[in-house]
Amino acid sequence: QVQLAESGGGLVQPGGSLRLSCTASGSINSIYAMGWYRRAPGKQRELVASSGGSTIYAASVKGRFTISRDNAKNTVYLQMNSLNTEDTAVYYCNAFITTPRGTGDYWGQGTQVTVSS
Repeated sequence: QVQLAESGGGLVQPGGSLRLSCTASGSINSIYAMGWYRRAPGKQRELVASSGGSTIYAASVKGRFTISRDNAKNTVYLQMNSLNTEDTAVYYCNAFITTPRGTGDYWGQGTQVTVSS
């Protein structure tokens, strides 16, 4: 019933910027938290940034990435600056959502971010 739609991924050169967005839709009562995870080839999925009761960033992205939310639009953004090749990964949107049928985590399908010259 709930869907998370991501956009903004693509190919960017080192040092460049990219802005990801994720919009939740469906039978939503409230969204308590939204965030971004990523999985690079051969690595485990890791938390990049989250916004809820508090805001948290992975150490590797602090100072370069900024998470923000537009609650009226059920949307979360990830502004990524000073990108480097190690940021290459599939980025997944995550949200902790209450629906008429309960509360739980929802995931987007993932969007590819490739940093390469």
